Amino acid sequence: MARALDSTFARTVISVYAWISFAVLLVGLVPIVGIIRLVTMPFDRGAYWAGYTFRSVARMHSRLNPLWTFTVQGTFPKNPRLPYVVVSNHESFVDMLAISQIPIEMKWVAKSTFFNLPLVGFLLMLSRDIKLVRGAEGAGARVYTEAAERLSTRSSVMLFPEGTRSATGELGGFKDGAFKIAIEAQAPIVPLVVHGTRDALIKHDWRFGRCNATVRILDPIPTAGMSLDDVAELREQVRDLIAETKAELASAA
Repeated sequence: MARALDSTFARTVISVYAWISFAVLLVGLVPIVGIIRLVTMPFDRGAYWAGYTFRSVARMHSRLNPLWTFTVQGTFPKNPRLPYVVVSNHESFVDMLAISQIPIEMKWVAKSTFFNLPLVGFLLMLSRDIKLVRGAEGAGARVYTEAAERLSTRSSVMLFPEGTRSATGELGGFKDGAFKIAIEAQAPIVPLVVHGTRDALIKHDWRFGRCNATVRILDPIPTAGMSLDDVAELREQVRDLIAETKAELASAA
C-alpha cells in the first residue's frame, strides 16, 4: 500500500482530491466561523471559539489525505486558557497543519502573505490571528502589542522563534520576540517539536509528498518572576530543549 501511494500517478490523483477537499472544507467553514464570531463577539473578545473552529480544518483534512500522517505526543496543559506562549521549530508550511492537530486554540503570528490568500485570509481575520508585515516600520512593536492583547483574552499565542522555515532542516537561531512576549505577560512557554513535515510539500511540485510527522509537546516553562534581562537565557534554554528533542525524534524515525 505504501509503495503504491509513492507512484507518480497515485500522488497526482490523491493530490487533486486532497486540494479539492481542502478548498471545500474552507468554503464550508467561512459561514460557520463567521456566524460563530458574530454570535460570540459580546462575550468572546479574543475570538477563541471562532479560531478553534477554523483550526479544525487541519484535523478534518488530515483524515482525508492518505499521504499525510500526523502524530501528537505528549499532552497540552490541562487549562489551555491560562494562557501560554507556544513556540516551535519550523520545517515546512505544513507545520501549521501538524500543530493544529492539538485540539486547542492558539492565535498564530503569521506573515501578511497568508492574510492575502482567498478564504484563508478571511478566516485568519475572523479568528483574530496576528498579522506580521515583514519590513514594515513598527511591525515588531505591533506584533508585541497584539500578542499581549490576545493573551489578555485568555487565548494562547503561537510563534516560530526561528522567524522562517529552515532551508536545510537544521534548527536555526531563535529570535527574542516570543520570549519577550512571554516574560512581559508572565505567561508560561510551551515548547513544541515538529519532525517529518519537510517532504509533505515538494518544492516546485503542486502534488503532495508522503509525510509521517510528529508533534511532541514538552513541559511548560514558567516565566513568573523573570524580567527582560532573562530573555537570552530563556531563549537558549528553550532552543536547547527543542534541539535535543528534535535529534531524538530524528534518530527514532
